[in-house]
Amino acid sequence: MMSQVVASEFLKLKRSVVPWVTLGVMLLAPCGIALFMWIVQHPETAATLGLLGTKANLAGLEATWPAFSGYLAMVAGGGGLGLLGFVLAYLFGREYADGTAKNMLALPVGRHWFVLGKLTVALVWWAVLASAVAAEGLLLGWVLDLPGRTPGGMAQAVGTTLLAAGISFLVVPLTAWVTVATRSALGAVAFAFGTLLLGDLLGHTGWAEWMPWSIVLLAGADPTILTWGSITVLVATFAVGATATILQLEYSDNP
Repeated sequence: MMSQVVASEFLKLKRSVVPWVTLGVMLLAPCGIALFMWIVQHPETAATLGLLGTKANLAGLEATWPAFSGYLAMVAGGGGLGLLGFVLAYLFGREYADGTAKNMLALPVGRHWFVLGKLTVALVWWAVLASAVAAEGLLLGWVLDLPGRTPGGMAQAVGTTLLAAGISFLVVPLTAWVTVATRSALGAVAFAFGTLLLGDLLGHTGWAEWMPWSIVLLAGADPTILTWGSITVLVATFAVGATATILQLEYSDNP
């Protein structure tokens, strides 16, 4: 049953442009980071081209491979809270927007399979996006010839980027629950970006290692924040989000 639900979800995506839009958005971020790295490397040329105006403040930004790889991990983490939240809102919310929710829920299939199937599709979708960002980062780092770019450093960059992406996936099932609870993708998108802002805010406090959204934003750049306590928080957040979504479909009134 699981394979049939997943296959059905991928068939829906086949005719959608949304996956390509999300890919384009994700690939823009490393390009933007690379542009700033290039400006730091060539400030005079950048000033001549008008890229380094009087209001530009690049103090503290280092054009090195470790710095660049750290920003890539932040893209994967922050993108997980924002863009991946949008992906979950789209996968669950389109059933209500297209008016197919009643047909889906009337099928002789356990409703938990729909939740697990959509989460599986979201995982594959997000893995492709994160892998694309990591690959693009390696290419841009080679083009810029950033100092400190070694085989070990490149492997570590890919690892931290994928780690941040994986951690971010653990917190987004809550967005799926908001989608089915409100029967709207709009509210879920607002929730996803709200958690991004909340995670950034709480990341500057002593509660960061206990707040799932802060852990997502910080763990990519500093994996040492991943204590057993923070890992437990992430796993519990995933379990709560997935369970709440299943229970919402099972026991709440649905159209």
